[in-house]
Amino acid sequence: MQVYFNALANCLGHAGRRIGACVIDLLYPPDCALCGVRLHGHHSLCEACAGDLPRIVEPFCQTCGMTYQGIIDHAFECPNCSGLSFAFEFARPAMHKDTGTLDLIHQLKYQRSLHLAHELGKLAAESFQNDPRLAIALAEKWPLIPVPLHRSRLIHRHFNQAEEIALGISHQTGLPVIPALRRTRDTGTQTRLSRKQRMKNLQGSFEISKAGENLIGKNPHGVVLIDDVLTTGSTVNECAKTLSREGIRKVVVVTVMRG
Repeated sequence: MQVYFNALANCLGHAGRRIGACVIDLLYPPDCALCGVRLHGHHSLCEACAGDLPRIVEPFCQTCGMTYQGIIDHAFECPNCSGLSFAFEFARPAMHKDTGTLDLIHQLKYQRSLHLAHELGKLAAESFQNDPRLAIALAEKWPLIPVPLHRSRLIHRHFNQAEEIALGISHQTGLPVIPALRRTRDTGTQTRLSRKQRMKNLQGSFEISKAGENLIGKNPHGVVLIDDVLTTGSTVNECAKTLSREGIRKVVVVTVMRG
């Protein structure tokens, strides 16, 4: 039945998805996406599985969120970020890369399990409560800007996982979601590319959308870029460059997982 709901959800707006999810839950109580135990209420994970997912806690790199395996009592920058200049202020992933978190992301992206976006957004939103650097984003209502997919990939997938996760974060934080960026060309999969290759491949691949032009006209103090995974930071860096060129003063990044 979940397969049928996922197909239906692709055809509905966000409000319709929420209503559809409630109806499906009443008729067919959901199972935990990781362990399969029967759930009660509108949830996708049982308390045990949700609690076991490994959160990123200090100490971690203040630029990319990479954790430090040892004892350190001061802010630090990891070797991967040392000496590099990014267009974003910092990136704050919420979760370590592990089989559970990766499985949830893969279910969302490749099995079109849209009901998991809310759960992933809820996990990512924990960063706003755990990292004081994000307090200003909450206080000033910075918009959440999802990293866009190219049109060809969006047609194939039917949804943008970053936007779906951003909606889940919005539900938790009250911050608005604005699709302010557009992807101008398909850069293909970058899984096997080095950071240098990724950065070159991504150059000039984003531009401001109509919604972005309206946002810039309001002169916001800052924005929060949203994506599912932060690996080298190349994609969000190119997005941040595009936003900065248009006058956005501060760009920070929040993702579900650190790759």
